[in-house]
Amino acid sequence: MTKRKDYISWDEYFMGVAVLSSMRSKDPNTQVGACIVNEEKKIVGVGYNGLPTGVSDDDAPWERDGEWLKTKYPYVCHAELNAILNSTSKLKGCRIYVGLFPCNECAKAIIQAGIREVVYLSDKYAEEENTRASKWLFDQSGVRYRRLIPAHSTLLLELS
Repeated sequence: MTKRKDYISWDEYFMGVAVLSSMRSKDPNTQVGACIVNEEKKIVGVGYNGLPTGVSDDDAPWERDGEWLKTKYPYVCHAELNAILNSTSKLKGCRIYVGLFPCNECAKAIIQAGIREVVYLSDKYAEEENTRASKWLFDQSGVRYRRLIPAHSTLLLELS
């Protein structure tokens, strides 16, 4: 008997953890998850976009447009920042898997944390100024980034 051949890659595994984490987000429009992995392929941090601990997501605004203080933007912590803040060890040399290319604020946190590579699924805001700023920051600091094109388009969680 030989080993099975339809197993997922390490990249797909860690991105799967990020995607699963995104399912905890209460944001009605955008759910993003992040998974930080060290050089030994051990998960050291996980996060999703949501409000800070202790702030009720029932009372927060979730609007995308309108008066700034009545939108979600001043209140939500992004998945990357949450994964960094939730980390269990030093992040120098780690890789972060994230569903959406990081904004410039998260890029700064990623760089400061010592993370060396960003693996992402979507870059749908590639032309936005904050994404362009992120790429400039990553390029200047030597943080690599690459889009993951998974071999498996779906991962199914079957409960027996």
